[in-house]
Amino acid sequence: MNIFRLTLLLGILIGIFLGIGYYFGGIPGMTLALILALLFNFAAYWYSDKIVLTIYRAKPLKDERIESIVRKLCKNANLPIPKLYVVENEQPNAFATGRNKKHASIAVTRGLLELLEEDEIEGVLSHELAHIKNRDMLVSTIAATIAAAISYIAEMLWWSSLFGDRERPVWTIIPVIILAPIAATLVQLAISRSREYLADYTGALLCDKPLALANALRKIASYAKHAPLHGPAATSHLWIVNPFKGDILIKLFSTHPPVEERVKRLEELAKKEL
Repeated sequence: MNIFRLTLLLGILIGIFLGIGYYFGGIPGMTLALILALLFNFAAYWYSDKIVLTIYRAKPLKDERIESIVRKLCKNANLPIPKLYVVENEQPNAFATGRNKKHASIAVTRGLLELLEEDEIEGVLSHELAHIKNRDMLVSTIAATIAAAISYIAEMLWWSSLFGDRERPVWTIIPVIILAPIAATLVQLAISRSREYLADYTGALLCDKPLALANALRKIASYAKHAPLHGPAATSHLWIVNPFKGDILIKLFSTHPPVEERVKRLEELAKKEL
């Protein structure tokens, strides 16, 4: 995703957020919405990494093989070495988190260390380092918190319309309450999917092994179907492949592009490099 499109999508999210504030409260309401957006983003920016690592009970990883791979990749990418964590789960998967390049962490599952080949692990780690290099943790945090804030405000408006002052007819409020969160979610998902494509591309170039990353994605997606990970659905965008059970709603509102399309793009990239 180029910078213009990313800026446009984030601008749409913020516009929806401020628009709700203005619709129900004029300039003071829009100002309050802006303050809330800043507070949500500040909290998410500083504490999201600690929260997600705690949710999955991630522990510091001591593995010379993995540390060696990460050191080499970080040198190639001109990145500080992130902290490494392991999540004790049989499903192979991984995610990156942290507020910036100097305060980044990568977590891998025990399944990834045991079930994937070394070059496939390198491909996965390259993908996660690409997220760090591209500042995707910040981008996804901003998008997710604004979308969550829109949903929160919409829910508050719903309850206030039922039990509070009714200066506006309920029928004029319902479309805003329903459509605003849906629009915000769709924009957030578009951002998330585009950043995954970019991380695949950047990661493949970083390790110079696009086919290894493609094979890793296939394996991870296959294991995710048979051994879904248990955790908050709100964290699905962090993982390299959605780790949760693929029901209809998750497929409809997916944070990730189809694995088949990601693999196809990586295979095409490999052909170009030959």
